[in-house]
Order: sequence, then C-alpha cells, then structure tokens
Amino acid sequence: MSELHGFRSGFIALVGRPNVGKSTLMNQMVGRKLAIMSDKPQTTRNKITAVLTTASAQLIFIDTPGIHKPKHKLGEYMVTVAENVLHEVDVILFLMEAGEKEVGAGDRYVIDRLKQTKTPVVMVINKTDLVEHSVLLPLIEKYRQLMDFSHIIPVSALTGENVQVLVDTLTGMLSEGPKYYPDDMQTDQPESAIIKETIREKVLHLTREEIPHAIAVEIEELRPGKGDVVYVRAVIFTEKESQKGIIVGKSGQLLKKIGELARREIENLLGSKVYLDLWVKVRKDWRNKDSFLKDFGYILKD
Repeated sequence: MSELHGFRSGFIALVGRPNVGKSTLMNQMVGRKLAIMSDKPQTTRNKITAVLTTASAQLIFIDTPGIHKPKHKLGEYMVTVAENVLHEVDVILFLMEAGEKEVGAGDRYVIDRLKQTKTPVVMVINKTDLVEHSVLLPLIEKYRQLMDFSHIIPVSALTGENVQVLVDTLTGMLSEGPKYYPDDMQTDQPESAIIKETIREKVLHLTREEIPHAIAVEIEELRPGKGDVVYVRAVIFTEKESQKGIIVGKSGQLLKKIGELARREIENLLGSKVYLDLWVKVRKDWRNKDSFLKDFGYILKD
C-alpha cells in the first residue's frame, strides 16, 4: 500500500432491502459490470468488492445482500453478511426507491439496523428515471424524520444521472489514507467467482417463480483447453427434480440458451474463446442444510 499526501481512501457499504438497485449502482460507479443484476429480489448472496481509483481517492465499495426477514438458512446467512458489514466500513449507502410514496416496512426494518451503528449514512434515492422529480421532496422529508442522514442524494443507477455527484460526495467524506489496491484492480473477486455469478444471472433472467431462488452454481473446472480456448465445467444445482427439468427445458433448449448467454459474457471477461460445459444436478433442500451451504461458500468464517 502506497501513501500519497492528500490522498483519500475508505470502504463504503451499499445496503438496503432486496431489489433496490445496489448492484446496478455499484457497477455504474466503477464503470464496469462486477455484480450480477436481475429484477428478481435477493439476487446478491455474498458481499462483493469493487474498487474505484481516481487521481485523488480510492473508494472500495462493498455490495451486500438485501436486508430482509429470512425464511431459510441461506437467507439468514445473507442478512448476517449484510449486517456485519455495517460495522466494518467508513460510510454506508442506504438505497431506497424513488417510486415509493410511503416509508415501507422493509425500509423501516433496514433503518432500525442502521440506527445501531455510528457509521455515517448517506441515503440514496435510486430509480429517479422512473418518477417526476417533484415527488422526491415529500419523500425525502418522510425519511428525514426517521433518521439523521449525512446526505440525501437522488440518482438513477441505470442511466447514471447524478452518480458522479454521489461519488464526489463520498470522496469528500473519506479521510486521508493509502491505496489499498493497485490502480488497475477493480475487484478482489477471483475469475471463477465472477463466472459462477454470470451463469447464475442468466438462469435468473430466463426462469420464474421459485426457480431463481432455488439454484446455486459451482465451477468444477477452469483451465486452458485446446488452442486458445478456455475450458469451463460448471454445475447448476437445484432443490428438486422438477426444477432441474425446467432448467434443462424441452430437448435441452433452455440450458443451451443459458450456456450461450453466459459464454458470451465469460469470453468478454477472459478475453478469449470459452468452451462452457454446463450441467444440472439436484441437491434437495440445499438452502436449509449447513453442509450444502458450506460447499457453495455460504458459511460465515469464524
């Protein structure tokens, strides 16, 4: 880590209830897709680190699972990950949606937890591209009555509107500090983790109802193949045989579509051709079994 006079650095958590656009905002701030995005709630399951390095600062963003009342052990893990981060960062970004007319139970639940930390909290009103800006002031006033936020900033993570204002505000809130990561490093995730999440994202996009929440993906093999082709063997796990049948699809067509979409994105990530060997297997009720959760990397370290 290098010391630079006047250089600022710090860790910033993105928190909020599920599906408010945390991953989209993080990707927008760093200028690259590092976290998967979906219109399905509870898309993010682990904390994901993204790094933005400018001439004057290094902002390390930590995208967290949505804070919600869990219904299974996987949900408990996700909420614990999110809540633990609150005490490990320099600034918290609390995201909510511009389209809300009242403060909902989900946001109140998150705010109650934010009140238990001394970390400065910036409220981010996301999805402003979907509403008239005149509706924001009454909404802001309702949230001001619940908590003393350091700043309240409306943005559109999708279009990028006001995102630079948010980045500048965050930079000003950080103390002088070192560069924790090299200038060209944008995430601490290994390639295998990004590939795994990319495949899961495609399943989320192409399936409905319970399927998106019931799957996990594991990379069993990642190695150079013939010529310049990278070989990737991945397994999509489901909880039921019926779910497996849906993911495979008639004559294997849905699985083929998942593979095609994922392969293109993985090739862009790796900068080379990819042979994606994709399989589907069943692990019954894996979201409630510690051994399976541990296998999939969802157990908290001591």
